[in-house]
Amino acid sequence: MKEKLKMGSLSLKELFEQGDRDEVLAKLKVVSVLESLPGVGKVRARRLMEELEISESRRLRGLGRNQRDALLERFG
Repeated sequence: MKEKLKMGSLSLKELFEQGDRDEVLAKLKVVSVLESLPGVGKVRARRLMEELEISESRRLRGLGRNQRDALLERFG
């Protein structure tokens, strides 16, 4: 999945939707998902999470509605 994100063949919104149905995807750490997005590295991912007040240990399943919306707003 992370490779599909990196290549652009999977959007963040699609990943969130699949994560709601798939237990394995729900356990992915948000920081590793962000690092997989095109143009986002380790530093930018952590800076963004800090800015959006998302804990580094947060997993996809643990994201609140506002946090998801903020990430989708940034990455479409």
